[in-house]
Amino acid sequence: MKLRKSIKKFLTKTITTIAGHKGLDRTDVCFQDEVRFGQQNTTTKIWAQKGSRPRVLKQQQFESTHIYGAVCPATGKIEAIIAPCLSKDIMRQHLQPISNATEDGRYTIVIVDRASWHIGDIASEFKNLSIIPLPPYSPELNPVEQVWQWMRQRELSNRTFSGYVVVMRILLSK
Repeated sequence: MKLRKSIKKFLTKTITTIAGHKGLDRTDVCFQDEVRFGQQNTTTKIWAQKGSRPRVLKQQQFESTHIYGAVCPATGKIEAIIAPCLSKDIMRQHLQPISNATEDGRYTIVIVDRASWHIGDIASEFKNLSIIPLPPYSPELNPVEQVWQWMRQRELSNRTFSGYVVVMRILLSK
């Protein structure tokens, strides 16, 4: 019952957030999220000869970086930045390329989770976009979560990195 109410509020908030002078046909919806990648990666299953027990190294270091990513499923546009930490200032910096990528005459709604750096007036300086938070405890509604899961499983698992610079180099090459 709670989920129904929160989704109803979400839909109402979506409709009331869109600028009154823009029609729904001139509005894009983007999904945004952040992820931490670093030296402590996940271990996943690997192919090995039957009967053998392959060894995978697990690092104990903590150097990491964060990716802020936004995807618009309708247009296929992707905007991302790599940052050393999570904050409202960096979130504003991430909204800038999203705003710049919005074509003239169009409006962008950015769907975010309820992280503390998403709350408040971080989108107030942008005239062509606004932010709507997802209902609480609903990461399954954000398709960007699948991108992070794919990257962890296919690109970064079962690897070790000597430091922050190497992690950055790997992420920038993808």
